Amino acid sequence: MQGFPILSLITFLPILGMVIILLIPGKKEDLIKWVTASATLLQLVLSIVLWQNFNFTSSGINDPASFQFVEKFRWIEIKGITEWLGTIKIDYFLGLDGLSMPMVLLTSLVCFLATFASWNIPRAVKGYFALYLLLDTGMMGSFLALDFFLFYIFWELMLLPMYFLIGIWGGPRKEYAAIKFFIYTLFGSVFMLLVMIGLYFSVYEVMPDGSKVFTFNMLQMMNPANYGADGILSPMNPSNLRLLAYIFLFMGFAIKVPMFPFHTWLPDAHVEAPTPISVILAGILLKLGTYGMLRISFPIFPEITQQLAYWIAVFGMINIIYGAFCAMAQKDFKKLIAYSSVSHMGYVLLGMASLTSQGMIGAVFQMFNHGTITAMLFLIVGVLYDRAHTRGLDEFGGLATTMPVYTGIVSIAFFAALGLPGLSGFISEAFVFLGAFSVDSIRVLTIISAAGILLTAAYMLWTMQRIFFGKLNEKWANLPEINKLEIFTLAPLAVVVILFGVYPSPMLDMMNTSLNKLVEVVGNAQVIYSNMSAIQF
Repeated sequence: MQGFPILSLITFLPILGMVIILLIPGKKEDLIKWVTASATLLQLVLSIVLWQNFNFTSSGINDPASFQFVEKFRWIEIKGITEWLGTIKIDYFLGLDGLSMPMVLLTSLVCFLATFASWNIPRAVKGYFALYLLLDTGMMGSFLALDFFLFYIFWELMLLPMYFLIGIWGGPRKEYAAIKFFIYTLFGSVFMLLVMIGLYFSVYEVMPDGSKVFTFNMLQMMNPANYGADGILSPMNPSNLRLLAYIFLFMGFAIKVPMFPFHTWLPDAHVEAPTPISVILAGILLKLGTYGMLRISFPIFPEITQQLAYWIAVFGMINIIYGAFCAMAQKDFKKLIAYSSVSHMGYVLLGMASLTSQGMIGAVFQMFNHGTITAMLFLIVGVLYDRAHTRGLDEFGGLATTMPVYTGIVSIAFFAALGLPGLSGFISEAFVFLGAFSVDSIRVLTIISAAGILLTAAYMLWTMQRIFFGKLNEKWANLPEINKLEIFTLAPLAVVVILFGVYPSPMLDMMNTSLNKLVEVVGNAQVIYSNMSAIQF
């Protein structure tokens, strides 16, 4: 596969599908749907090809030579602006390692299945699927970009289609939810932009002719030797604004997670978004927040990460407990699942804050597992809402007698969400707790966070009891069983949840080398950066 631009192909295939859709008359809705399905299927096939050809021993992270399927060329070059600014050079730079490979698989799988969950979109089918594919490209590009400028473009590219997909095809309060999502995300992006510019004017890349130019290359930003002494974010600069830059960048990613107290946009967006967009929002978009922290914040600011690891764990603990209590208080099925996402992303934050191999592996595996489990949960909500046109938990009862197949699928998703051994959620949560409990400074927080497992079991089992057991509500006595199309969207996710619950090694082995490298990069920061006389700890 040497020289074959597979990463570009997997990123821009949806754009090609979008262009084809725009050329198709709007009345040919079936053709538009099948073009979308074909584009996302090809993307999924290419992701599996990447997985089969992936070298598990290559680390990536901050080593340019160990990234796989790399595509890099000069994208933008503007010469002779000023002597100080020099030549602006921006690269098109894509690469894959053990941190991004699981997210590529998750994105392609969820986008493919959510296409079929979109089959019954009632209006403006052409516009919906065109925006859907544009969103797909933005997400995939964010997971593959290694140039900060390119990453930022893909990051912002996701904002516009998601805004319209919620604002046009959403529920009764869709405009409010879409605007709230847009403002929160844009607010975080402004902080990210400021840090990106600050890093650009602090980091030099040595060119083949020996000259030095400012760079957006993330991997160069991870090497302290590439910082100029006068750079605003250089660890050698007496003004040292790295702590402030880290907080700014962290806020931009925390909004996406969403981390308390930046989470309030999420329940509104989920409740108002159409089912397939909720699937993508919870299954993929939330992971971009924690992915950004691991890809950018941790290796570029490793010494600050060490300083603030305890506080990241604190927010992780708050997410876990607060999100679970909020979920328990909900009477709307979809809002309950939305708050469960807040809680489960807290496990990711806790594992990251441990700065241990086990915790990091658990965190990234939890990102993948939460993506598949929560996608199932939102599809499950959609199945029920399409039939009953209500999501009120107290309005049902006894559905296990009329919808036994549906109840069985729901049971797999619910028990995976509460961390039942044998299902994928258990493995990732166990690794998170193993890693976090081994760190003295966050052991108490880890013990408190473990209560989240009990709370999750409480609200999940209570939800099952209210909807599926007890006396049958005669109003729903003739509710149709789950159909073949709905089973098609849910069955592959159920298989993945069971497979990686029983045999997680293929996924864990994929992450192991890269995340060990990330732990090493952060762990060595104190020694490396303490040798720079101006560093402020």
